[in-house]
Amino acid sequence: MDERQLRQYLEFYQDLGMRDVYRRQTASPVVAASADPPPPPAVQDSFLTPELPLPELLPASDSLPKILEDIGDCKRCRLCEGRSKIVFGAGNPQSRLVFVGEGPGEEEDRQGLPFVGRAGQLLTQMIEGTARREGMKLLRQDVYICNVVKCRPPNNRTPEPDEMEICGQFLARQLRAIAPQAICALGGTAARALLGKKEGVTKLRGNWFKWNEIPVMVTYHPSYLLRAYNQGAKKEAWEDLKAVLHYVYD
Repeated sequence: MDERQLRQYLEFYQDLGMRDVYRRQTASPVVAASADPPPPPAVQDSFLTPELPLPELLPASDSLPKILEDIGDCKRCRLCEGRSKIVFGAGNPQSRLVFVGEGPGEEEDRQGLPFVGRAGQLLTQMIEGTARREGMKLLRQDVYICNVVKCRPPNNRTPEPDEMEICGQFLARQLRAIAPQAICALGGTAARALLGKKEGVTKLRGNWFKWNEIPVMVTYHPSYLLRAYNQGAKKEAWEDLKAVLHYVYD
């Protein structure tokens, strides 16, 4: 097993909440003796003994520029075939709040920036309007915004699991490098990528979860709120966002 595979295994178990690695005790050498054999060791000591903390999976110098450099002209999955630009993320790299969406749309693909189309304009209004009403001086550029996948899926379809897995390694590095106080997952794709949940947004929204010990609030994706028949969900989304802002900035 090479170093890359080992790090993938360690990252998988770390995401499951494991913080220590163990090694199997070697058997004691057989010694001939006429005396009665010693009693067997306690069960908890007979197989595994704590060895050392789980090593950090990221280099100490990891940063957003380094992650972007590692992505390069990415051709790791089929999404590269139709993209114009990689949409990495934008905003304050020291932000205490990160918004995670699904993937770039047509306008995002053209500009190389996340949430700049109609859904992005609504997200900006939600962030700044909620902050203003709650007495907070917060603008869109004060937070960080990125997506689960960095290339636009064809016809804005939902990203496939393998595409989310490949891009997920870079999303995880982004979140760890920023180390926000909270994450807001926008829509079902972001919720599945971060939490592994199968439930829909209507069941998950308004509740706190955790990704690597960072609190996560799930809410509706702005594109969902733009549809005329979903106007009733806007109030719920504003309530979710208000809870996030008060948690982070109070």
